[in-house]
Amino acid sequence: MAFDFTLTADQQKLQNTAREFAQEVLAPITRTVDEEPDPLRAFQLMKPAYAEAVERGIAYSMLPEEYGGGGLSNVDFLVAAEEIQAVDPGFGTTVLVNGLGLMPVWYYGTEDQKQRFISRATADTSGEFIVGYAASEPPGSPGGTANFDAPAAGGAGMAVTAVRDGDDYVINGRKYWPCNVAGWDGQGADLNLVVVRTDSAADGTSGLSAIIVERGTPGVTYNLISTVGQRSAQNSEIIFDNARVPAANLIEGTAGNGDLLINRNFAWSGPVAGIGAVGIARAAYEAALDFAKTYTAGGASPIINFQYPGYVLGDVAAKIEAARAFCYKTAHYIDTHDYHGEMIGAMSKVFSTELMFDCVYKCMQVVGVNSLDRKHDFGRLLREAAVFPLYDAGNFGMQRRRVHGVMADPSFDPRTVMDHKFQPFTKEMEGIGTAQGR
Repeated sequence: MAFDFTLTADQQKLQNTAREFAQEVLAPITRTVDEEPDPLRAFQLMKPAYAEAVERGIAYSMLPEEYGGGGLSNVDFLVAAEEIQAVDPGFGTTVLVNGLGLMPVWYYGTEDQKQRFISRATADTSGEFIVGYAASEPPGSPGGTANFDAPAAGGAGMAVTAVRDGDDYVINGRKYWPCNVAGWDGQGADLNLVVVRTDSAADGTSGLSAIIVERGTPGVTYNLISTVGQRSAQNSEIIFDNARVPAANLIEGTAGNGDLLINRNFAWSGPVAGIGAVGIARAAYEAALDFAKTYTAGGASPIINFQYPGYVLGDVAAKIEAARAFCYKTAHYIDTHDYHGEMIGAMSKVFSTELMFDCVYKCMQVVGVNSLDRKHDFGRLLREAAVFPLYDAGNFGMQRRRVHGVMADPSFDPRTVMDHKFQPFTKEMEGIGTAQGR
């Protein structure tokens, strides 16, 4: 059989395990965390759940077994991620960012770096070890992360610099929006993968690299950001003031290739964000369907028996299935192409997150004004759904531009994804539509 969408016995077990964790550990605290006004306190309320995720092998499930990770395929990871994010997508983001911080070490690091960073994280027994990923920077003029790969030097792209000084790099500048980076106490995650400009004379396609900044590094401070959604995750500003980091912490294969790291990272996370949006839409759909089967609006029978609610919810159900299938296809593509999927990863993220946002609002229209009552969860679900198109390389900041860059290249075959062929992503495909690009 060429296609089989039936979950294997192991995948069903994984799904049930993740669903149990979400319902038993996350669901009881989700509303409390969402309503906590202090972003650091909100994140700290998730600490026991995170420790449980470490204990159950969830926190580092995406990393290879040879370095202590769970060894899940991307498809398997999505099966679990949907269940977790259907209840609390912010917690799903926290786990996802462990991967964004450490997967590049696996891709590009030396064996020593893999042991020092990946194995150190997976071997920790405290239940608190957490990893951040810092690419995003403050908006500015010029500036802003969306133009990180701009061909022109000195006027666009990343401004955080790392200058070699003997056996160290000296880092200066600001990052804004990175997740997990401030750690549980606002003083820093255990490890942060930071994308920096190591060559100020070069453009964004050759002047960027990635370096690990360890907790306790002098000259690094953090300010938490209070967000409207995913309150259980943590976003922060990082300020580097002559922070000295060992040169051995520069991930070897990223030297001058930080641009490719960013694109590869967000290709991997694309279907995870997509399946998170599926999870939130699923939660809204199930709640709206249950409401429609019991609410009569003063009539003789529940509103599910009338065309508008029935047709709308039927459309929503179909869109959820379509988005889930696209995310699975994308994860399978990445699994079978050496963790590359720069084009399809962006496509699935854009398609799924925007379609699912509309689905959540359609569910609210079925419920009507009652969806605004805080005793229901639709308000939180709408805020959570709004996050997905905007974060993880915004759909109009990086994702669509990556698809555009591939399509515009003379070598592009429009049937590549359809035929499951490998689509290389090269530096020549970058920079299209950037502030100072072509």
